[in-house]
Amino acid sequence: MSQNPQNLLQVRDLKVHFPMPKKFGQERAVVKAVDGIDLDIRAGETLGLVGESGCGKSTLGRAILQLIRPTEGSVTFEGQELTTLWKQRFGLFGVWSPNEMMRRKRQDMQMIFQDPFSSLNPRMTVEDIVGEPLKNYGILSGKALREKVQDLLQTVGMDPRYIRRYPHEFSGGQCQRIGIARALALNPKIIVADEPISALDVSIQAQILNLLEKLQDEFNLTYIFIAHDLAAVRHISDRVAVMYLGKVVEISDQETIIKNPKHPYTKALISAIPLPDPEQEKNRKHIVLEGDVPSPINPPSGCSFHTRCPIAEDRCKRELPILRNLNENHRVSCHLV
Repeated sequence: MSQNPQNLLQVRDLKVHFPMPKKFGQERAVVKAVDGIDLDIRAGETLGLVGESGCGKSTLGRAILQLIRPTEGSVTFEGQELTTLWKQRFGLFGVWSPNEMMRRKRQDMQMIFQDPFSSLNPRMTVEDIVGEPLKNYGILSGKALREKVQDLLQTVGMDPRYIRRYPHEFSGGQCQRIGIARALALNPKIIVADEPISALDVSIQAQILNLLEKLQDEFNLTYIFIAHDLAAVRHISDRVAVMYLGKVVEISDQETIIKNPKHPYTKALISAIPLPDPEQEKNRKHIVLEGDVPSPINPPSGCSFHTRCPIAEDRCKRELPILRNLNENHRVSCHLV
């Protein structure tokens, strides 16, 4: 896939492999959490990432932001390669540390976390939590910082008088709004939302989705929206990428994915979305996948989905399918499409 300079973010052959503890007399096993991802993300769009738990969605989001160091591949943001904006620091633990260029680049890339409670420091007030990014980059302090935090709280639908309160005094939806306010503090260009509604009640989920759409229009944001709920992804996304066992198996605009899915795995996910009409839901044929997701330590040969695929053939067990173009905006990884 060629690179398009008009894209805000480009991911090429991205891999994240985690080595397992070595057992005596055996080779070291490797968890292939992300195994060769190609993505283009345009400015101002929302790309939905969907798939079952353990397919590598969250790892991919963190690797794009360089919160996890990729094993291989390229991540280009606004024409700048992010994977090389690092230096090795040989400290007490020999850890990797981002240099100042990477630190400055992080102002344009923020994240909304899945758990609204654990992502907020319980010992910090709302003012400290939302204002921390502005303090770290030396942008604001004192009265100006407090006013900015109050303005951010109003932007996400919170009472600005709450700045002296602590996270335990809020509901899950309110905590998630605080997390969104923190992500907005540095005026980012792209936000990775890692299942931001999965821990919330259904009524609150709709409020957060509507808030994210409102903020996208207001601040011209670009989203990578990670979820396992295709109904939510359908509501907010412009395009949808379906992941299975560390790979993207289908990607297209959300209308095509919902109405005309091609990959058998995508069809199974779509069939799991409940219909609002009881009669239609009653007479509908559901695709039930048998078996469990294979281990990313030892993925199946050929197509990784063939062990659960209802239409798999011998070729699927031998040959690895490539993500090929069906048309300009629809790509799928399946021999039988």
